[in-house]
This record gives sequence, C-alpha cells and structure tokens, in this order.
Amino acid sequence: MRSLFHLSLLTLLSSLAAAAEGFKATPDHSPQPGVPTGRLIQMPAWESKIFPNTTRDWWVYVPAGYKPDGSAALMVFQDGRGTTTPTGNWRVPIVFENLIARGEMPVTVAVMINPGNDPSRPANPAKKAGTAASNRGFEYDSLGDRYTRMLIEEILPEVEKQFPVSHDPAKRAISGSSSGGIAAFTVAWERPDQFGKVHSSVGSFVNLRGGNAYPALIRKTERKPIRVYLADVSGDLDNPFGNWPIANQQMHAALRYMGYDVHFEFAEGYSHGSVHGGSVFPDALRWLWRNETPKPEIVTKGDLGGDMTLHRLLIEGEGWQPVVENIGFGDALATDDAGNFYFCDMRGTAPGIYKIALDGTKTRVSDEVVSGLKFGPDGRAYACQGAKKRVVAINLASRAVEVIATDVQPNDLVVTRTGHLYFTHTAKKEIAHIDLGTKTLRAAADGIANPNGITLSPDQGTLAVSEHRGGAVWTFRVNADGSLDAGAPTMAMRRPVDPKGEFLSQQPPPYLAAASGDGMTTDVQGRYYVTTALGIQVFDPTGRLCGVLSKARADRSEVSCVLSGPGREYLYVGAGTAIFRRKVQAMGVALVVK
Repeated sequence: MRSLFHLSLLTLLSSLAAAAEGFKATPDHSPQPGVPTGRLIQMPAWESKIFPNTTRDWWVYVPAGYKPDGSAALMVFQDGRGTTTPTGNWRVPIVFENLIARGEMPVTVAVMINPGNDPSRPANPAKKAGTAASNRGFEYDSLGDRYTRMLIEEILPEVEKQFPVSHDPAKRAISGSSSGGIAAFTVAWERPDQFGKVHSSVGSFVNLRGGNAYPALIRKTERKPIRVYLADVSGDLDNPFGNWPIANQQMHAALRYMGYDVHFEFAEGYSHGSVHGGSVFPDALRWLWRNETPKPEIVTKGDLGGDMTLHRLLIEGEGWQPVVENIGFGDALATDDAGNFYFCDMRGTAPGIYKIALDGTKTRVSDEVVSGLKFGPDGRAYACQGAKKRVVAINLASRAVEVIATDVQPNDLVVTRTGHLYFTHTAKKEIAHIDLGTKTLRAAADGIANPNGITLSPDQGTLAVSEHRGGAVWTFRVNADGSLDAGAPTMAMRRPVDPKGEFLSQQPPPYLAAASGDGMTTDVQGRYYVTTALGIQVFDPTGRLCGVLSKARADRSEVSCVLSGPGREYLYVGAGTAIFRRKVQAMGVALVVK
C-alpha cells in the first residue's frame, strides 16, 4: 500500500505536469493598446475542381496598413477555423497585428482554409476535423502536388481578385499543425517558386500516406530555397503510423544535413495538439520572417568515403544559368573533347545543329534536324533523325551527310571508341546496334519500357538506357563484338507522385507515374545523369541514387543533358525553349583516350 506521502507527491507532480501542459499566452496573444486592427472576412464556401465533390470554408485576414499594390506578404494556414478564434491557441489575427505593428513581420495577408468536405455529408461542428465527411487526411497527408495545385490554381487567384499580394516566394509562407504541418511542407516542397517559408507544429511526417519518406527524399534532393520552422514535443504520438517526435527529429536532421535554414523547437512533456505550438507561435513568426540570410551550414562528417552525395557534385552558389534562350526546342545536346558545346534547335525559325565554342561564339554548323547527337572516333557527328527514319554521320566542317541506316526510328544514340553504334528504338522497345565497319544493323536488347536516353560508362564496358514509360535505368555489359548481355534494371528512378490526379484510381498507393527518363550522360567518375520528370537524377557507378538536381525551369521538362564547356566541367540541360548550364564538381568523359 502506498503511503499518504507518496500519494501526495504523485498528486503534486501530476498537478505540475498539468500546468506545464497548459497554453502559455504571451502579450503577443492579446490585443495591445494603440495597435491597429485588421479585418477578418469569411469567404463564400469553395467548391474545388481539383478535389471534385468537396466544399470548404475559408477566411481571409487583411491587416491594417494593407495596400492593394501587390507588396503585401502572404501566409496560408491549414485547419483555418481554429486559427481565427481570438481565444484559441493560435489567435492569428491578434498575433499578426502585434508583430506587424512592431515591424517584426511584414504587412501580411492571411488565408485560413479548412479541409474539404463532401457537401452531401456536412461536417459535424461538434466533432473534430477528420470525421467521415472530411477530406482532410487525403488532402493533407498525401504526397504529390494535388493540394498544392488547389491552393495555387484555385484559392490564391480568388484571393487576389480582391486583395493582391506579393508573388515573391520569400514573402509567402504556409503553416499547419499535425497533418496540416506536413501539408504546409509539401506545398513548399512541390512549389518553392511560390512559397519560401514553412511553419509546421507537431507535423505528421509519418506513414499516414507516405510522409515518412520525406527525410530520405530531402537528403537526396538538391536544397530548395525554403526556410523551415519545426516544433514538436516529447509526448507526441507514437502509434501504428509512426513516432511523431522521432519523425520530426529525422526531418530536422535531414534539413540540417542539406544546409537548409531550419529551426527545431522541441519541448519536453506536452502531447499532440496546439498547446505548445500556439504558445511559441509569436516567436516562430519572428524567426520565420526575420531579415537574416544565413550562410548554409553543411556537416558531412558522417559521410562514408565512397558516398557520392550531392555535396560532392554541386558547388555552393552555382545554379542554373541560361546559355541559349528563345529557341524553338533544344535537344540532342553533345560535346567534343575540347569542350565545345552542340545542340539542335528542332523547331526554331532556323532549325539545325548549333555550336557554342569555348569563347561563347554561336554558329549554325548544320541544317539537319536531329534528336540524338554524339561524336564518333572519326570526328564526325553521328545523329538520329526519326522524321527521316535514319541514322546519319555528319561532317560538320563540310556539312556532308552519310546515311548509316534507314527504315528505323531512332531516338538517341552513343558511339564507342571501337566503332559500335547503339540507338534507342523507342517505339519497338529495343536497343539497336550498328557495326560501323560493316553497316550491319541488328537488335541488341529488348523488353524495356520505351527506352529513351542512352550513355556509356567511362571505360565503355557498360551501356545504360533510361525508360521513358517505366521507372528504371537498365544497364548491359558491352562485349567485344558489340553484343549486349547481363541486362538488368539496376537504377531505380524517383517518380512523380499522383501528378495532376491522373493516378487516383490506381491501386495500390502512392499512385506513382512513369519517371519519364530521357537524355543521359556520364562523368569520368562513373556517375550517370538522366533527365526525368523530377529533374536530373544522378546515380553512382553501382546504381545507387546520389540525388536529384532541381529543374532549370519549374514549368518545363528536361530532355537532354551533357557535360561540356571549359574543362567539360559544366552540366548543360535542354529545357524546351532554352538551354541552361551550371558548373559542377565533375568532368565529362572524352571520346579519345589520351
């Protein structure tokens, strides 16, 4: 039997714990004398087209001092109703007013939006969000860009009809708690060109709908220009979907590893909810909206010697820069051993092959339109011409063209130092081989899901081919007679999740689309580069994903890439009507061995 002393001690400790769990209001949570107030406007219920058969309540807060000139900042809040109440734990309008008045955050319009509900089954206000009628779990916890698109394509244009705001991502933030926290991160992750700041409290970065993948994705994706504030508590959830405190610690560690501007506010005690997050909310806003631009801190002491991480490829401060703009469509990127860069403008006013010399001089060197281009050991440019159903060799000095094969529809090609040419026969789902000595054409491998890009390892003993309709890069052993064997899908490309809702009806989740593997190249260290729907994916010589580079243009797919330029140390990429490049810690492979 416990003594009266022990029972009294337990009662005291329980009381102290309950006090620690309580919401701690600060002066920023209460109206202050002399601080001007803004307007909280309930908007008409929104019926979404991106989430069919759903309607949602939402509000817009317009602060005092707002000017309709597009200069105001923007912050979006998930689970909007709870952020509007003046006696709740968030009290967004009041906190905004106090911080704006002191200049601790800019004049900011707030959009508070509830998750959608089935209009035929209205949500019960007496119950928490997440009832049977609510679309909350699907909208907030799912990966992919569906919820992001609803905000950007539906909600924000409606806001700007009355209240124009800045389109600078540094002046746009997004916030949420629990599943709303992961939703906020997903929006900025998918569209950093739209949202540059994230606030997440007790974020559900667990396996509710695949969100537990984020720490791994972050470590192998080029750092995005977003600032992230995370808050969690030691007493957060631990259930069949995961451990919330550990998941948030993993998120923080991954973001730190990649050099993000990140803050993690972790408190002992408390439980899952808004008590702690609401208490520190004013400080979170001060940190999120601060003017400081910190230098990225990247700590790689835990890396193994053989790990070809993005840190060992990318150069801090070196981003994509345009090389050629306002062309019809750039493809067939290539290089010669000197580092002169070549591409084909396939749809411009003057289509053909162009050369950009090391001094920057641009010259049209052929009027042939090609989709794949590589230099052979004889110095000629070998090319694919699908429209003319042939493979050709072009002497760029004389512009003489020799037809190598006809009645084919080649997509891309490579040429070996020993006189073997391989091209992807995409429609036939095969790799074709041409012996350049005898002009003999034969099928070398088949069964690939629309083979597209193609490249060789530095020693030319391995041929790699990307799938356009699948999710793998295949590798083959190249034999002395030009035959291929030992084919296997050795590199798993990352694929978009549920793009534009096209895969909603497919099972099982997470509704992965094709990777859209396209052009490929290799560097002297044996890394493979492949353009995909997500950007350029880089693999090490063993087939492990090193990481994904950001797209040169968020609105365009990339179709071809090559290492060229001075020292062959610049990675070039074709992105529709423009070509970009960036300097990297890599060197392109020379055709001629010296």
